[in-house]
Amino acid sequence: MTITNEDNMQLMARYPDKYFDLAIVDPPYGLGNRTTKGGATKNSQVRFKEHEWDDEIPNNEYFIELFRVSKKQIVWGGNYFPYLWKNACRGLITWDKMVYIPTMSQVEFAWYSDDKLPQLVKINNNDINRFHPTQKPVKLYEWLLMNYAKEGDKILDTHLGSGSIAIACHNLGFQLTACELDKDYYEAAMKRLEQHKQQLTIF
Repeated sequence: MTITNEDNMQLMARYPDKYFDLAIVDPPYGLGNRTTKGGATKNSQVRFKEHEWDDEIPNNEYFIELFRVSKKQIVWGGNYFPYLWKNACRGLITWDKMVYIPTMSQVEFAWYSDDKLPQLVKINNNDINRFHPTQKPVKLYEWLLMNYAKEGDKILDTHLGSGSIAIACHNLGFQLTACELDKDYYEAAMKRLEQHKQQLTIF
């Protein structure tokens, strides 16, 4: 498992074409987390630290590079990214969060590059210990790996965030290469991963 604190374009530049079997990524949706005029909040991210990384979506160069280094891709928030709209896709993944929060979407969509029937997954997102605004459950990533990856696949994540995918890959024995640009989130994710590993050795 290789996880670095760096820009994802720098990471991908080091790898040859189609090196990774599957990329599972969760780029910024361009929703932001800052308050609007009058104090109204944009979304549920306001309880987390002020940030600007979610103010804009990745540019086309990011997606071109992502498609270059990986054979297949799962892109969370695919409905927000115009670059993906030109690519025909039957493999829509719908995640039902099974919890209603007024400032948060009840479901999220992921775009899948391969020709596969749409999938619905129901996994509870009611995690009070989240430290990242877009943190997804480990069980969600385990479900993705079990349904879209095969044994021995090399997995890529260009936006590590909370590190849920790293824990899922560790649990299921997948080789992960990932990066996170924000130093605070990177350190928190690595701490979370190490704590998880220690808990497994205890039990």
